[in-house]
Amino acid sequence: MARQCDLLSISRSTFYYEAKGESPLNQKLMRLIDEQFLETPFYGSRQMARWLGRQGYCVSRKRVGRLMLKMGLTPIYQKPNTSKPHPEHRVYPYLLRGINISEPDQVWCADVTYIPMRRGFLYLVAIMDWATRKVLSWRLSNSLGADFCVAALWEAIEAYGCPGIFNTDQGSQFTGFEFNDALKSSGIRISMDGKGRWRDNVMVERLWRSLKYECVYLNAFETGSEARKGIGNWIDLYNTRRPHSSLDGKTPEEAYSRKPKAGFTVTQAAA
Repeated sequence: MARQCDLLSISRSTFYYEAKGESPLNQKLMRLIDEQFLETPFYGSRQMARWLGRQGYCVSRKRVGRLMLKMGLTPIYQKPNTSKPHPEHRVYPYLLRGINISEPDQVWCADVTYIPMRRGFLYLVAIMDWATRKVLSWRLSNSLGADFCVAALWEAIEAYGCPGIFNTDQGSQFTGFEFNDALKSSGIRISMDGKGRWRDNVMVERLWRSLKYECVYLNAFETGSEARKGIGNWIDLYNTRRPHSSLDGKTPEEAYSRKPKAGFTVTQAAA
């Protein structure tokens, strides 16, 4: 082992090091930040640190900013252009402005959210049909890489065909080559929210709010398998047994299956 470490120019202590993860206090802070961010998505690290101080937690803005970054939370206010996107990550224009979205598979949307657990946290991605609010696929991951988002996308396409337009925010999971290549190879038009405009993807934001208050915060999952089972049960209830006033009292599943489809199949896209 000493020889192998020497060849790789790393110390043995570095090789054997195991990350300790976040402390119990940081995990509690992350849950509090997540709950408050649902109420005030315009809070940046400075304002969130002030809010935590009023709850009895004296933490620095730098610490809050690091935790928000780890959770993938970005406030909606406009910020100076102090960083440049990756040169290979193209940002596409927002295509939904002024469009009447009323049919299944006309527009799909996706987003990633932070899922707190009793010890640790996960990230959840969901693919949703915009018009009917149906969750078409979802995946959990312990990191913010793009792989689980791409897997959820292909799962939805294989099960339901292709939409006309796919809308996301400008998160790196969605601006990367793999995700956009999957969309383009299926003949799907790509739409992205304006920077800082969370309302451009408001359907998924509403889903996160309901999921967290009705499932995640009530259960405090111990393990990933518990979270997967609990979230899966809630999404099944949401899709099949929860009527929406905006859908004339239908469930998302009923609204999706009873209307003519506006999209097209993978076979048609390939042709």
